[in-house]
Amino acid sequence: MRTVITKDVSQFSNFKNQLLHWSNQHREVAFLDSNTYHQKYSSYDVVLAVEAFTSIKTDVKNAFQDLYQYQSQMKDWLFGYLSYDLKNDTEDLQSNNYDGLAFPDLFFFQPKKLFLIKENQVEMQYLRMCDDEIESDFSAIVSLELCDFSTSREIAIQQRISKENYLSKVSKMLEHIHRGNIYEANFCMEFFAENAHIEPLEIYQKLNAISEPPFAVYFKNDHHYLLSASPERYLRKEGNKVISQPIKGTSKRSEVTIIDEQLKVDLAQNEKERSENIMIVDLVRNDLAHTATKGSVQVEELCQIYSFKQVHQMISTIVSEVENTTSPIEILRNTFPMGSMTGAPKISAMQIIEALEETKRGLYSGAVGYFTPIDDFDFNVVIRSILYNSKKQYLSFSVGSAITSQSVPENEYEECLLKAKAMFEVLQSK
Repeated sequence: MRTVITKDVSQFSNFKNQLLHWSNQHREVAFLDSNTYHQKYSSYDVVLAVEAFTSIKTDVKNAFQDLYQYQSQMKDWLFGYLSYDLKNDTEDLQSNNYDGLAFPDLFFFQPKKLFLIKENQVEMQYLRMCDDEIESDFSAIVSLELCDFSTSREIAIQQRISKENYLSKVSKMLEHIHRGNIYEANFCMEFFAENAHIEPLEIYQKLNAISEPPFAVYFKNDHHYLLSASPERYLRKEGNKVISQPIKGTSKRSEVTIIDEQLKVDLAQNEKERSENIMIVDLVRNDLAHTATKGSVQVEELCQIYSFKQVHQMISTIVSEVENTTSPIEILRNTFPMGSMTGAPKISAMQIIEALEETKRGLYSGAVGYFTPIDDFDFNVVIRSILYNSKKQYLSFSVGSAITSQSVPENEYEECLLKAKAMFEVLQSK
């Protein structure tokens, strides 16, 4: 049981920053920020969960079954992540590529302290064992004086796959497509740094400020950090409704309004980008159908253009209805990993991805989010994100693009560099 207290917040932006900085003292932190991006499906502007009362950490073996047991027993707010490699739990697949990060494959925690912010109100939900700390915590947060980070760093970022090797691998993927083995696959490459010394909170704030996406996350589990500026929702459940919003299609932006508007039009009319998106829409419809009530899978939006600070994106929205008795874990298991980060057909695409990529994806292209006590949930797609193991001092970020029959390897490489731009900018700034 939780004690719930609601308080007014006069200066939303300042309080949000105070809350984030206050949270960083804890071993476990999940800070989810919508950046007040206008979106149809949203519950809160900011959510913060700190300090695990209970938790689950596991590898891929029986991961979804273990999560089902945990979520069913707790029936409380749970925050955490599903790594991409949980594919090996649902299919006869493997992940044998290099892993410099060494994150657990699955981690969720039940927070002692929870903050839900909507407009100028914060709802504080504390477990009864610590509810006597609500007032003192709130006072500490609002009186916290923010200080600027003054770190100076030189991070030598390396590229796991060279440009020449990347072009060769994409050509091999195109051979698979032309032979009919797959229609589309998301091919990714890693950028990394060893002996990296960073202040994760500083990097997260700079990355978020550059992009201001609707699914930003600062996630901390002891020495494992996720600093995410994700624009993409993986899956959300509201009552009996399930919502998926895959992204496929990217265009740069321009500071010149007329040119920027034309870039949006060009993206909307780009046949290659539209075909990529529609292929994934079909895959998502099929995934949702496994748990949907008959005839309930619908495409609400097809190939709509959404604008973010760094890029324009093509996004579709697919929805379904589920029975009250359908477990939220079952919905996730039948749709994971998300189609936008795999390809079609899904299993063949994942096999080819594993053979051609050189890094274990881990949390990258997995999902971070939360369950509510009433079996609702909301998860993002872990893209445009920096992963950091402070114990190993290993830093990593990956980018990718969808390869189809119309792909030009050079263009796909340029798209990857466009997606990596923000991460380079925050890591190499003085």
